[in-house]
Amino acid sequence: MTATTPAPPGHVVAGAVVRDGRVLLAQRTRPAELAGLWELPGGKAEPGESIEAALVRELREELGVEVRGAERIGPAVPLAGGRELCAYLVELVSGVPRPLDHAALRWVDADELDSVDLVPADRAWIPDLREHLRR
Repeated sequence: MTATTPAPPGHVVAGAVVRDGRVLLAQRTRPAELAGLWELPGGKAEPGESIEAALVRELREELGVEVRGAERIGPAVPLAGGRELCAYLVELVSGVPRPLDHAALRWVDADELDSVDLVPADRAWIPDLREHLRR
């Protein structure tokens, strides 16, 4: 599956915005059981929407930025209801990230990944993110 093919039904995308050896994390405000935890920003792909288009739309809505690309990183994470969460490296094209749908934003480097209180699903990507950040 490429970034331009339609995402499978129930596909959830997470965007790894990387800059200067750091990845951008967003602090959740909801649901209550995840509030305060950190994640890669993103959301559900709309029916017929490509993976890249879903990332562009979600990161525009959540961060107020423009991104491009969708290079898959790490394993797919199964979610309830048969959905699947996948992380993708994206390039920040324009804008300054703002927490439009989150409590806060934070840039972290490879050494900080283990100390951040990530949502459980995003922990699956730590090894791959660390490797990418150290390149």
